Amino acid sequence: MLGAIIAIMLAGFVTGALARLAVPGPDPMPIWLTIAIGLAGSWGGGGIAAAIWGWNSTTGVSIFGFIAAILLVIAYRRFYQGRPLTGPDAMKFPERGIGLDRFRERQAKAEHMLRQAQHAQAQSQVQDVTEQIRKLGELHDQGVLTDEEFEAKKRELLGKL
Repeated sequence: MLGAIIAIMLAGFVTGALARLAVPGPDPMPIWLTIAIGLAGSWGGGGIAAAIWGWNSTTGVSIFGFIAAILLVIAYRRFYQGRPLTGPDAMKFPERGIGLDRFRERQAKAEHMLRQAQHAQAQSQVQDVTEQIRKLGELHDQGVLTDEEFEAKKRELLGKL
């Protein structure tokens, strides 16, 4: 029983995901909505095909189910998100949609973490250059480097920042 439920959910996910891929442009939505679109499309379109040709026409049932799932993605985009299907606005990120608030929160958190990592990397680079200049100063104080060599190397290190 559990295996059948998992198989049905997986089939709904695959159908819904393929339907989302068939419609150009970004369509961020939670996984449960992808599964629901796949299942509703498969059952609705499959039922229509079965009414026309009978359940023995598995190809027709499958194709109609997939087409119905695509039509559900189109309807979601057009009527719920209020976005066109073609043109440059179709490729823009949606302003509204199911799960977008959570998506934006995760995106902001990821961007914050990226900025922190970049800042830490920049700080590390500054500390590394500072340490190298300190070592150059020691070599200069010991007389290993001339004033010109010290200034040239120092300028080279500061140019890396």
